[in-house]
Amino acid sequence: MSGAMTGQGGLLPDRNRQGDFFLCDVFDAIPKDDMASMEHPLFSLATRPDRRILRYAHNGTEIEVTPSVKGLATIHDKDILIFCISQLMAALNAGRQVSRTLQLKAHDLLVATNRETSGDAYRRLREAFERLAGTRITTNIATGEHEITTGFGLIESWEILRKSRGGRMVSVSVTLSEWLFRAVLGRSVLTLSRDYFRLRKPLERRIYELARKHCGRQDSWRVSVDTLLKKSGSASPRRVFRAMLREMIKSGHLPDYDMQEDPGDLIRFTQKTPIVETPPPTLSSTALAQARLLMPGADVHALEAEWRGVWARTGAQRLRKPDAAFLGWVRKRAGRLS
Repeated sequence: MSGAMTGQGGLLPDRNRQGDFFLCDVFDAIPKDDMASMEHPLFSLATRPDRRILRYAHNGTEIEVTPSVKGLATIHDKDILIFCISQLMAALNAGRQVSRTLQLKAHDLLVATNRETSGDAYRRLREAFERLAGTRITTNIATGEHEITTGFGLIESWEILRKSRGGRMVSVSVTLSEWLFRAVLGRSVLTLSRDYFRLRKPLERRIYELARKHCGRQDSWRVSVDTLLKKSGSASPRRVFRAMLREMIKSGHLPDYDMQEDPGDLIRFTQKTPIVETPPPTLSSTALAQARLLMPGADVHALEAEWRGVWARTGAQRLRKPDAAFLGWVRKRAGRLS
C-alpha cells in the first residue's frame, strides 16, 4: 500500500477527525429543500425504473440528467437529500461545524421522512442511495460573458457503516455533491411543510415544490398549464397532465396552498395561511457556559441543537428569554439523567 494511502506510520488516515464528517443528531429538524432543485426538474416522477435522459431548458438554463443502469433518481429518493439539508441547516443555525460528509442513522431518516421501518423499507432506501449516486447532472451556468458547463452526481458517495444481525443498515455515511453543499452553506434553501412527506403521488410532491418556490411571500402565484408541465418534468401528455391537475384541485391534498383553475388555461396557487419562518432562538455564551456546569461532560452545542429541535416541534414560537428557556430545559434533562 502506498504512503499516500497509509498515512503516517503505515496507518490508515484517521477519518474521524473533527470536521471530516457531520453527525446527523438533530431531533425533529425542520424540513428544508434547496431552491435550485425546487426550481428545475432534476428528479424522475416515474414509479418504475426510468432510464430516459432528461433535457430541460428555460430562460437560458440548460440541464441534462443522465441515469445509471439503476435508473434516474426519483422525487421520493429526494427525501434523503431533504433530510441531509434539514440536518445541516439546523446545525448551522446552532453555530455548529458542518461537513459535506454526513453520518446518519437509517432508522432516523425513515422516521423523519414518514416512511415505514420494515425490512423492505431499508432495501428501498439502499436502492435510493444507488440511484442518487448514479444519476448525473450536466448544466450550464452563465457568468458574465462566459458560460460554465459542469457535471456532478446528486450525491458523491455513500457507504453502509454497520449492519445489525438481521442484515438491516444501521449507520450510513453520505457525501453530498459540492453543488448541493454550497447551496446549504449559502442558505439557498426553503422550509417545507412536514405534510410534504405524506404526499403519495410524485406529481403532488413536484407541484408543491414549485408552488413553495414561486409563491414566496406572495399571496398567490398564477402559471399556465404549459409552463407548469415543462417545469414539473412530467412525461405525461398535456391533456393527461391537465386532468391530473384537476384531480389535485379536487382532492385538496396540497399542503399550504389551495389550487384553482383560472380562465385561459391557467392554474392559481393561493397560500392557505402565510408561511412565516421565525428565526431560531440565539443563545448567549453565558447560557452555554451555565449549561456545561449543569451537565458536566456533555456537548453543549449538541444540547443546543436538540433544544432547538424541541422548540421547532412545539410551534417555533418567538421567545422573549431564550437563555432562560434553554437552561430550564437543560435542568429538566439533567434531572431525568440523575
